[in-house]
Amino acid sequence: METQNKKTVRELIVVEGRYDKSAVLGAVNATVIETSGFGILKDKDKVSLIRRLSEKNGLIILTDSDRAGFFIRGRLNGILGSANVKHAYIPDVLGKERRKTTASKEGKLGVEGMGIDILLKSLEVAGATFEDGSERGEPEKSEKITMTDMFEAGLTGSDRSAQKRRSLLSEMGLPTKLSTKAAVNVLNVLMSREEFLQKMIYNI
Repeated sequence: METQNKKTVRELIVVEGRYDKSAVLGAVNATVIETSGFGILKDKDKVSLIRRLSEKNGLIILTDSDRAGFFIRGRLNGILGSANVKHAYIPDVLGKERRKTTASKEGKLGVEGMGIDILLKSLEVAGATFEDGSERGEPEKSEKITMTDMFEAGLTGSDRSAQKRRSLLSEMGLPTKLSTKAAVNVLNVLMSREEFLQKMIYNI
């Protein structure tokens, strides 16, 4: 049953576990399917269901920002193809979920540990389609950030590029494990090319 105060997301949202699912449903009304961790990789029926639903309304993958989360995200993206897939990322936040006695191996909070505002922002940045038909996220702009821009800003192609890229992603509240390609896609949602170039002039 939908809650009036919550936004409704049209796309199917895929998360790792049931606590992640509960967190997402606390933030939005949506169809949410959990991967049961790595279990999705052996569950052909669930993959088939996800594919069918994604072909109808699109798909948003929202996994943890640790190594396991990125592995699951990558495998799912490879299995499903990228045509109808959008990627939502949570920031790197150190801590431990309340229900757990110890922190995760990498010491980061997962999707279940994120607040409603952060989850909403992650979905909006990913370009989620909300009930009113608006796609929050990428604004209209004439030029997009390119890999050449990343190279000229020192974010790729040099010995210090990885460090600079991690610093930028951390500053913007994004997971530092993003690949260069994924970073370009997310940055294009968050800012215009002009804003990016200005930021690089003053901050890098």
